Amino acid sequence: MCDCMRPVIYQLFVRHFSNTAEQGVAWGSREQNGCGTFNGVTDAALESLARMGITHLWLTGVLRHATQTAHPGLPADPACVVKGIAGSPYAVTDYVDVDPDLAENPAERMTEFRALLARVRRWGMVPMMDFIPNHVSRCYVSHGGAAYDFGAQDDSSEFYARDNAFYYLEPCNSDWDMHLPEGCFAPEKGRGRVTGNNAATWSPDACDWYEMVKLNYGCDYRRGPHAAAALPGALTPADVVPRTWRIMDAIVAFWQKLGVGGFRCDMAHMVPVPFWRWLITNARLRDAAAFFMAEGYNDHMKLTPGDVHEALLVAGFNGVYDAVSYQALRRVYEEGAWANDLDATNNVPPTLFAGGVRYLENHDEPRMAAPACWGGLGEQVARAAMVAQFAATSAPVLFYNGQEVAERADGPTGYGGDNGRTSIFDYTCLPRLQQWYNHGACDGAALPPSLASLRAFAARLLPLLQLPALSKGGFYGLNWANQQTPGFGRLGGETVSGHYMYAFLRHYRKAKSTVLVVCNFSPHESMYTHVHIPANAIEWAGKKPGTYTFHPLLDGAAPEMQIDSTTLQTQGLPVSIPPGSALILEWN
Repeated sequence: MCDCMRPVIYQLFVRHFSNTAEQGVAWGSREQNGCGTFNGVTDAALESLARMGITHLWLTGVLRHATQTAHPGLPADPACVVKGIAGSPYAVTDYVDVDPDLAENPAERMTEFRALLARVRRWGMVPMMDFIPNHVSRCYVSHGGAAYDFGAQDDSSEFYARDNAFYYLEPCNSDWDMHLPEGCFAPEKGRGRVTGNNAATWSPDACDWYEMVKLNYGCDYRRGPHAAAALPGALTPADVVPRTWRIMDAIVAFWQKLGVGGFRCDMAHMVPVPFWRWLITNARLRDAAAFFMAEGYNDHMKLTPGDVHEALLVAGFNGVYDAVSYQALRRVYEEGAWANDLDATNNVPPTLFAGGVRYLENHDEPRMAAPACWGGLGEQVARAAMVAQFAATSAPVLFYNGQEVAERADGPTGYGGDNGRTSIFDYTCLPRLQQWYNHGACDGAALPPSLASLRAFAARLLPLLQLPALSKGGFYGLNWANQQTPGFGRLGGETVSGHYMYAFLRHYRKAKSTVLVVCNFSPHESMYTHVHIPANAIEWAGKKPGTYTFHPLLDGAAPEMQIDSTTLQTQGLPVSIPPGSALILEWN
């Protein structure tokens, strides 16, 4: 893949993706509910994803983690430290091993995973995996040796010590038990550790990340955002940095050597930024194109005093979750917000414009088509939401498996509950995605026409994100210029436009590439209106007075439109957009 391409990342949850079951039972076992495998991510599947415009494939849930399922030589983990039957993929038990559930032959699981990495590369995509630096399972023991293990040399009499791997609870009394919601964890008797979400207690509750323990990067997290101020710099020799840094660098190097080209870094804001500078510098000395995407939030136990997104991007990340834009779009359907409000999420600093990862779904968020989310309208408005969210900036795009066919999160569940999310804790299935997967044919032959049409729309949209205007261009919002335009997203009785309609320009001067994007967020009403483009916008887009052509890119059968510059300003460009859909028009 060319390094200059805009990253379009597909989150492929291996346990779910190629599971051919279309139904199961709550709290079902692997045998009852099925499980996807590395081998199930076939060439046919990868070809289809590559043709859909995917540049990076995030293989989710790959690392070996705590589970209640036993395999030869790998007994089940204690139930008190496993959420669900399959277990959370974010409770890692060995950083240099893969989940045996995902192998047809568990004894050959690493061989099967390496073969998958090679297949992904052959189809021109960059294989990514999870990197989970903030915490590990309470059962963590690496079979790779001391270079990949944590805690063996710790002084457990201290809550915090610079080279300890963990934070130890006080008082450290041999008679104390680690009381977890599902029972006591015997290995930590008298030697309790802080949970993954910073709960320093011998009795974490069910809302805590109780099955995990927090890792120490050489600072006391209790000092908050300023805890990392005295940590080493990016070029510090390995023998000087805290021990956890060295172990994590060895882990990243291990996977890079196997062919992993990128890492989605879990809860990156809970780990000191100096560590990220150091780690990413080392990783790019081994692979200059190494891709790093951060899950980072400003309102959640951060270890940096300023803006998390800015700090992580400056530290070397290619992208950081842009939760602000995601939440703003959801508010249109869940809180009555207006499309006019979205300009504030798109007129952002250059670093976030190019680095704020845009998404509508991921494993932590509800499915758009889940009945209780997005006002129950997600499936109807998915097209407009995709265009508005992905086309407004030059940032990486994250697309979750099943999103392309409006997966509803109605597969069998268990610990995950009925919360609109596809459970990451359970053996479950994606019934609509399996209609596309079609027992490995990956041809969509079993999809109903409405879902086949939605997937085809995504397959047209995502490659368009590589257009110069959309991958490198600037942003110019047009809603302000159309607030008095009748029919421009108005609902009955409203005197100002822009409730359900959103329009903007993207322009890249060097390539003379300009597109007009118009989205109809209404789930029920077609929009027949005009889009006014004022004189300063025409000048911004580098257009001289004359006659312009607007060529539709999403619908190849739609006619071109021609309009002169005066009419464009005074009367506007006429558009007709079905409910929940959008236009991308190339402006020549």
